[in-house]
Amino acid sequence: MNLEELKKLREKNFLEHKKKKKEYYLKNKESKKPSRKEIDYSKELNSINFADKIKEIAKVQKAHVDDRRELIVKKINEYKKRKKEYYSENKQKRLEYDKEYREKKKEELKKYRRDYYQKNKEKILAKQKEKRKS
Repeated sequence: MNLEELKKLREKNFLEHKKKKKEYYLKNKESKKPSRKEIDYSKELNSINFADKIKEIAKVQKAHVDDRRELIVKKINEYKKRKKEYYSENKQKRLEYDKEYREKKKEELKKYRRDYYQKNKEKILAKQKEKRKS
């Protein structure tokens, strides 16, 4: 056997293996997948049943939220506590950053105004002269 035949044989075996692996994966996926019942939307959501269906859905959702209410409130309070701790720990850093940011923006704004005035000096002076005359 020469090298080309070995390469072809290897490629063929690899593709077969890949195909078997894919079939096995799909077969396992199908077996694990829970079967869903078919929903006929024309019956479920027609004008007669629509209001009842909406009420039923709202009732189920409310029951779910009521069951988890304590957990939800606990998580919200925990989040508020963590947020408050974080802000109190990093208060000085935030204040320092805010101060630097304001200074930076202030300098940029001064520079922008200076450049704008230099570019439009004639227009601005003409407008000022007109205002003084009137």
